[in-house]
Amino acid sequence: MITVRVYGILINEQRQVLVSDEFIRGNYYTKFPGGGLEVGEGTRDCLKREFMEEMNLNVSVGEHIYTTDFFVESAFDIAKQILSIYYFATPLEAITVPLRTTPFDFDEQQMKVYSEIAQTETFRFIDWDDFSAESVTLPIDKIVATWIKEKYTL
Repeated sequence: MITVRVYGILINEQRQVLVSDEFIRGNYYTKFPGGGLEVGEGTRDCLKREFMEEMNLNVSVGEHIYTTDFFVESAFDIAKQILSIYYFATPLEAITVPLRTTPFDFDEQQMKVYSEIAQTETFRFIDWDDFSAESVTLPIDKIVATWIKEKYTL
């Protein structure tokens, strides 16, 4: 079975890259915002929905960046293969969710929600000069981070 994931690379005017710090099933991950494609949904619509669900943020989905071109086994279910698709995303309004400056800086309410649904997340920006493949956890995100840093000089 293949699971399709769609992620957005959002770089703000201050030359910072948005990441999501997540605590899922007992593990910490830093990744790009996004999530799973639902049946009947296009990839761009998926990314718009994910930003709205996770950040209450309307975005414009821009240039396609990368689609996985090698086998990736799901970290959560070895019977599933992951196909990841990345786009640039631009906010159409101000970001209103709390932004953190420290990785995995979850507040008390987020940890309460975690105990109910077994995951929580928070968002932060990483300065362009500090951003690299080491900034993110997932193998495919590392490839995309490296590609972005090589292709774009901000």
